[in-house]
Amino acid sequence: MEQNSSTIPRKGTLPFARTRGMQDALLATFLWSTVASAFKLTLGFADVSTVLLTASATSLLVLYIVLLYQGKLWRLRLLWKPRDYAKSALLGALNPFFYYLLMFQSYDALPAQLAQPLNYIWPVFLILFSAVLLRQKVHGMSWVKIGVSFAGVVVISFGGGAEVLAELNFTGVACALGSAAIWALYWILNMQEDRDRIVRLFVNFAFGTLFILVYQLASGQFALPTGPGLVGSLYIGVFEMGITYVVWFRALTSGESSARIGNVVYLVPFLSLILIGTVVGETIHPSTFVGLLLIVSGITLDSLLRIGWVAESGAWLVRLARPGMQQVK
Repeated sequence: MEQNSSTIPRKGTLPFARTRGMQDALLATFLWSTVASAFKLTLGFADVSTVLLTASATSLLVLYIVLLYQGKLWRLRLLWKPRDYAKSALLGALNPFFYYLLMFQSYDALPAQLAQPLNYIWPVFLILFSAVLLRQKVHGMSWVKIGVSFAGVVVISFGGGAEVLAELNFTGVACALGSAAIWALYWILNMQEDRDRIVRLFVNFAFGTLFILVYQLASGQFALPTGPGLVGSLYIGVFEMGITYVVWFRALTSGESSARIGNVVYLVPFLSLILIGTVVGETIHPSTFVGLLLIVSGITLDSLLRIGWVAESGAWLVRLARPGMQQVK
């Protein structure tokens, strides 16, 4: 039987990265791991609204190029119903407008090591919003997950000692949690879409970019970044808002188990902390790591009970560490 080339294991690869889908997931994970540092560094050279407009416009251009490459531009000419445009306008208002506005404000007000894990609480809001909007029951295990994750938020916010607490910006904390809540709401509304993912993302971002432009003009802050601020804004537009979504969508539609693909993304906050410490130069507090561990443990509690790919990867690492072992091919 002929095998699909995307599923043929390759020598010299990690045991969980031998398919095209998993490789795409790992690439997206790495790219998303870099953006927390990019946010913090870029906001040191440009204000929030300037970065927001430049990054959003850049991502819109990237998505247009992707549609052109994939031969999907003709789908933009399809006569959608007015309610489709209305929904895209709503989704565009949520993401990129409000979501990134609050996220950038949180990074502007907080150390990156605080803003990044606080934003990662969004799956908890997803559970709560699903109960309210979709009438889904919140079972006992879900309440445990919520409790563990919010314990992580408390540890991150208040566990850094008196010196850190004295400098804590509660507006920044509110913005970080607000952006997480908006992403959860966006996720729920986006689940009910049946249009092509890249096409609808482009239309959503077209509306969102328009809203951002109006916001910047109304606030009297219209400006374009220069120097490092421009480079950082372009990087965010390409690798946070733009091409990485395309890579991630390709991973999800690769035929690889969605559960395995989804587990990989939980590496993002931990890799981000490493980069925040090495690239941004922040001293990572132990409470930040402990709090983040609680947040991710709460979110992935079901997966942790099942182990899955973690055990497979751990076994590979054990074999690699054995002295005298033959070189892994």
